[in-house]
Amino acid sequence: MFNGLGMNLGNLSRLSNARTRSISPENFDGAKGKGGMATEGTGANAARDLGRGWKISPSILIHPGETRELANIEGSGAIQHIWMTPTGHWRYSILRFYWDGAEQPAIEVPVGDFFASAYEQFAQLSSLPVCVNPRSGLNCYWEMPFRKHCRITMTNLADDPMTLFYQIDYTLTDVPEDAAYLHAQFRRTNPLPYKTDYTILDGVRGKGHYVGTYMAWGVNNCGWWGEGEIKFFMDGDGEFPTICGTGTEDYFCGSYGFELGAENGGYREFTTPYSGLTQVIRPDGFYSSQTRFSMYRWHIMDPIRFEQDLRVTMQALGWRSKGRYLPMQDDIASVAYWYQTLPTAPFPSLPDRDYLELI
Repeated sequence: MFNGLGMNLGNLSRLSNARTRSISPENFDGAKGKGGMATEGTGANAARDLGRGWKISPSILIHPGETRELANIEGSGAIQHIWMTPTGHWRYSILRFYWDGAEQPAIEVPVGDFFASAYEQFAQLSSLPVCVNPRSGLNCYWEMPFRKHCRITMTNLADDPMTLFYQIDYTLTDVPEDAAYLHAQFRRTNPLPYKTDYTILDGVRGKGHYVGTYMAWGVNNCGWWGEGEIKFFMDGDGEFPTICGTGTEDYFCGSYGFELGAENGGYREFTTPYSGLTQVIRPDGFYSSQTRFSMYRWHIMDPIRFEQDLRVTMQALGWRSKGRYLPMQDDIASVAYWYQTLPTAPFPSLPDRDYLELI
């Protein structure tokens, strides 16, 4: 039975008993008829001649070392859209989502990486679940069901206060029995040890399906870097995986090095509903000496389903002399996105601030 949890063009005309709510600094708890009532906030001085109701609280300040609660929702429903524009160092701003009263976050990711934008330099991203728009409009459309409770926080690890504008749009409605919980996990290895596969995800226990990968890849060698294969080990796989890709650019739905030849500008960025190479940061001949790549692949039409467990790895592989593969030692970070049943297995500890930093 249609319950209003999520809509698409095929059912947009269908009526529902779901209730739409929205949380922002103008309505911190999303209560009905309580928006725009603030008498103090970051816009109070600008609105001093206008008074209440005139954009008095459009944003919040998060002080160094502080964790602010962005949402605390009771009941059943689903997050349907998140927009935010954070200031400061995005790797130092940590988003966490907790479902149904769990102490373990199901999502724990630096804010830029969660929106597939690690490098803090604007690059248009136009996909179904994530959109990044000028100048720093971060948008997420991943559906995030919850049955009892939803809590979202932001932690500022930086030395300076951050300003955060945000809006969290959600629905209060019944959640089907077969609806799973969104999870997202960040990892980074810099540099990757020689002859070692990069781990995107490990330790997952439960039933679910994998729905996306974001990678921020800094190359530490000359030459092509993307010969490596992605591997999905599921449901008791041992040394060898059930799913094995054929190359890094192949997994991200490109081909032949994402490039059109030096005469046509070399690497070619692209953004599509399901995959993209949104950003190539090129050396400038001075201190910006390494090439960096920002890539996403959403498994929306082809989710990777698992019954008991899941591990995902990516090889970092280039070329060396005499036509031989070269195991790379690159700076690689990733976000894995998947839906699964609760409870959430503990995540690896998030790296400290210095290890998070993009250098």
